[in-house]
Amino acid sequence: MGLEPTAAPGRDGTAPGAVRRTLLRIPRPRHPAQVVVAGFAAAVVTGSLLLMLPVARTGPGGAGALEAVFTATSAVCVTGLAVVDTPTYWTGFGEGVILALIQVGGFGIMTFASLLVALVSHRMGLRARMTAAAETKSLGIGDVRGVVFGVVKVSLLLEALTALVLVLRFGLGYDTGWARALWLGVFHAVSAFNNAGFALYSDSLTRFATDPLICLPVALAVIAGGLGFPVLFELRRRFRRPRSWTLHTKIVIWASAAFLFGGTLYVTGLEWSNPGTLGRMDVPGKLLAGFFQGTMPRTAGFNSVDVGQLYPQTWLGVDVLMFVGGASAGTAGGIKVTTFAVLLFVVYAEVRGEGAVNIFRRRLHGDIQRQALTVVLLSVAAVIGSTMVFMVTTTYSLDRSLFEVISAFATVGLSTGITPELPGFEQVLLIVLMFVGRLGPITVASALALRARVRLYDLPEERPVIG
Repeated sequence: MGLEPTAAPGRDGTAPGAVRRTLLRIPRPRHPAQVVVAGFAAAVVTGSLLLMLPVARTGPGGAGALEAVFTATSAVCVTGLAVVDTPTYWTGFGEGVILALIQVGGFGIMTFASLLVALVSHRMGLRARMTAAAETKSLGIGDVRGVVFGVVKVSLLLEALTALVLVLRFGLGYDTGWARALWLGVFHAVSAFNNAGFALYSDSLTRFATDPLICLPVALAVIAGGLGFPVLFELRRRFRRPRSWTLHTKIVIWASAAFLFGGTLYVTGLEWSNPGTLGRMDVPGKLLAGFFQGTMPRTAGFNSVDVGQLYPQTWLGVDVLMFVGGASAGTAGGIKVTTFAVLLFVVYAEVRGEGAVNIFRRRLHGDIQRQALTVVLLSVAAVIGSTMVFMVTTTYSLDRSLFEVISAFATVGLSTGITPELPGFEQVLLIVLMFVGRLGPITVASALALRARVRLYDLPEERPVIG
């Protein structure tokens, strides 16, 4: 039996096979969170370049770099803050770019990219599924394709229904030409469902404050978008069987209802006699405007009253509503109602001395508690740190600075009117806050981490004194 020839080792002492394996080694795919962050950044850059074109601006020349980047970031991150007046500064082309950025940002950059890949090649690769799952908060990658198509179908359906009502109202109720009414209806419907808050009127929706056929469809679209796609999917399947809802859906429904009712009651009660907001309206108008303005802090930047005329104590309540925001895996921002509810039940269990945290007869896993605490602490740090910068570098009061910072970080878009007047540095800070707030502190932190570290051992346990 003959011996097989043995290849001579290479110059560095390694076998040729090892060399070939080294040369053919394929780089490990990046973490899905990094891909999501890179996708959003690419969308912001693309939108900024388009908005800097002379055809996008009504005045001579193209928009400045800061104005274009701020507007593109606000649109992609579905915020609604603006440093220029949207209907007068941008042309129809510019408004179209903003609308496209809102829609793509609402879908999710990787969700939209995965949709295009699936439509062209009729399949989705592993990396595309992983990134889409990370962005849509899917629990697995098995049915990501169905989730992606479901997100698009639900979004387009609800936007179309909202647009239909608005188009008819604009066309029949305000003597608007049908072409203009169609554009107004579609733009505001997309902006509403995606919780973006961009409006094609300089005063947002203030002129329609007492018109239920404008305010109610917009508010309902905001609420629907703020519930999140997983909740919308489950409500479609099990609407009449609430006992079979998942824990996530139960938390979102009950917490959202509580915040909507509480926010409406708070804003309406405090502003009832304010001559700058609700005081000049009749009772039905006050109730409608109070409901609308109590709904918008779910991270939609529309306003039917002058936010700058609200009482300071109303600003503080709106700060809380904006910071909490809507539900996960949707178009809303903030720390999310699920995060708030989880921490509330953690406190409740600790006060009662219970060893486990139970919600709706389900035990909460310890990892979820740590994630909720991390999100809140990182978010508080971002808000407090940015507010301190505002206080040091500008002359604006604490309540106005805090309101603007939370509105940017929670991707709300409501403003007391100071954003266009801010110096360039503070506007750049708001851009960063919008970007980080849309992606979430944990996603950004994960994207910046070089690699995950797994500890192979446990350290000795010890208890510090708390309280």
